[in-house]
Amino acid sequence: MNTKGLPRPDLLTLGERPELGVVPEKMHAFCVRQDRFGEPEDAWQREIIPVPEIGAKDVLIYTMATGINYNNVWASLGYPVDVIADRQKKGEPEDFHAGGSDCAGIVWAIGKDVKNVEIGDEVVIHSGWWEPDDPWVLSGKDPMLAPSTRIWGYQTNYGSYCQFSKAQSHQCQPKPKHLTWEEASCYMLTASTAYRMLMGWPPNIVEKDSVVLVWGAAGGLGSMALQIVSAFGGRPVAVISDPGKRQFCLDRGAIGVVNRNDFDHWGPMPDTTSKEWGTWIKDARTFGKKIWEAVGERENPKIVFEHPGESTLPTSDFVCDIGGMVVICAGTTGFNITMDLRYHWMMQKRFQGSHLANDQQAKAVNDLVIAKKVDPCLSETFTFDQIGKAHQLMHENKHPFGNMACLVNSPEKGKGRS
Repeated sequence: MNTKGLPRPDLLTLGERPELGVVPEKMHAFCVRQDRFGEPEDAWQREIIPVPEIGAKDVLIYTMATGINYNNVWASLGYPVDVIADRQKKGEPEDFHAGGSDCAGIVWAIGKDVKNVEIGDEVVIHSGWWEPDDPWVLSGKDPMLAPSTRIWGYQTNYGSYCQFSKAQSHQCQPKPKHLTWEEASCYMLTASTAYRMLMGWPPNIVEKDSVVLVWGAAGGLGSMALQIVSAFGGRPVAVISDPGKRQFCLDRGAIGVVNRNDFDHWGPMPDTTSKEWGTWIKDARTFGKKIWEAVGERENPKIVFEHPGESTLPTSDFVCDIGGMVVICAGTTGFNITMDLRYHWMMQKRFQGSHLANDQQAKAVNDLVIAKKVDPCLSETFTFDQIGKAHQLMHENKHPFGNMACLVNSPEKGKGRS
């Protein structure tokens, strides 16, 4: 794999940089193994593993910093999917998961068919991965709807918690020059996911003055959504669970904030013939009025940006406007949902699932970051050896607002700006 015929070292220390293109035999990585499934701080352990070989359309990235995402909390728990067993069923031999779905780094080696990047390029990686010979993709259709699509660094191995990350070349986008390595590493998964949710499902896309309700608005995904809505002239209303998050959301474009803890009707919706239904619908209507107060007029959300799922979806669908859309990318409070379908079909609302982003959508949101219309919202930076701790904070919902990052090969915080 070494591009200049130089001797291949066995192992480098983190931050040690050989001549460009020289790849060691082994590398440092944070991994999960099946016998460690459980609390993230224990499941994620630092190991020495082989540097993977790359295919014709792959790249190897010298990882400078990595973002932290909830998908690798799931990986550490082995729930809802054992990602190791799932890959082994597909014929992959590794008995470990070296995760990480957000990366900023330097292109260190490229496959023979790679044309869009060169060795030495500074890049960020989006997490949409698919088989290069997938007939759906080759036909020119949206790769995110292809049968082979996976989440890079969650459903694939050798992600951004590795000293050298393995990705497909199409995943590369130019690193915004004004960002540090840790800032550049923390936004692409959440930002591209949010962009597809908000701009990928016409005719239900953000337009000038569109009211958009954003759940979890102070989190990594929600903070990206607030800024994307604002960038397209929409009016985002933030939903939070802590009054201390209010100003954070207003500073990122929210026109108003609703505290979900002011209400107690969350969870599965009661049967509409039960006594509990009256109490539920009264509280849901009061929640809707709080949205009107935030907007300053009696206008319902054209788009509801969902990801909690089980506890909030009945209300999301109820408050969504006629002909509007509830778009969802996760189920952080659970996967079993209830809705009052009378409000859904008679008002011709749309319930849309959304997942990751394709290359065009990743480029579009990265362009917004380059133009400084979207900030990565980096909240805290950890060391490489604190990867487990960062996931534990996220698992316990004790993580700071915005997005978290961990340094990998970058020697210290604040590096990477041109």
